[in-house]
Amino acid sequence: MLTPEVLRQIRRVQIRVRRAVQSLVGGQYHSAFRGAGVTFEDVREYQPGDDVRRIDWNVTARTGRPFLKRFVEERELTILLAVDLSGSLRFGSRVSTKRRVAAEVAALLAMAAIQNGDRVGLLAFTDRIERYVPPGRGHHQAVRLLCDMLSFEPVGRGTDLASALREIRRIQPRRGIVFVLSDFQDDNYEGEFRHAASHHDLIAVRLSDPLELEFPSVGLITVHDPETGLTQIINASGLAEDYATQARTRTDALNQLVRSSKAEVIEISTAGGHFDAITDFLRRRERRRRP
Repeated sequence: MLTPEVLRQIRRVQIRVRRAVQSLVGGQYHSAFRGAGVTFEDVREYQPGDDVRRIDWNVTARTGRPFLKRFVEERELTILLAVDLSGSLRFGSRVSTKRRVAAEVAALLAMAAIQNGDRVGLLAFTDRIERYVPPGRGHHQAVRLLCDMLSFEPVGRGTDLASALREIRRIQPRRGIVFVLSDFQDDNYEGEFRHAASHHDLIAVRLSDPLELEFPSVGLITVHDPETGLTQIINASGLAEDYATQARTRTDALNQLVRSSKAEVIEISTAGGHFDAITDFLRRRERRRRP
């Protein structure tokens, strides 16, 4: 049962996402993710400037006037949102946690997909598969996914990206568009990532927080690992440089994996601007796909 607070969160996210879909994303989503092909629809009379290669010579010969073939795009796209709900996603040093930002980004992608008539589903995971919502269409599907992302309490706390990527191949045997929303704080998933990228149009949405990239040198501090439950006191003085180096290493490793797999990556921060990051990604992708 949804609590009043969760219902308020859902309404707030719905309003923000609806505005973003209308003002930011619009037709860019449609252009960025084309269908599998085109199919013949009908013919129309030739007009000056039309591509003569599309002339239907049979109809032209029968009528005595030039006619063109008209084609429509076969979309029938399936979008799968694989969302990390592990303990590290509960972290956030700014206004929002990584999980809240992930929910907003996933909701934006879901509503853009549904607005374009595509099917969208959800796979929520931690160190196990927590929840699967098969792809579907319509506003009700978008609301259902948003409710799950904001209210669902996972059993696991750790992260197992390899298992999630294997599950994606099992439940989605046909080629689709897969967004993996995670902070990618895991090891030994690279092989499954490459395998998934060879079967699907794979986009890694990496969620981060500014404090994860640049740790302050503040002396003694208590830190808690939300995935292992371990709490300890550390001396943060002098650790900032090593911490930043490790953060850059993790980022570079993911970027290299994405490039070698011919996948794509979107960087999302709890510092804000995540809707703009999605819009910029769609614009870049649309430009690359122009004939």
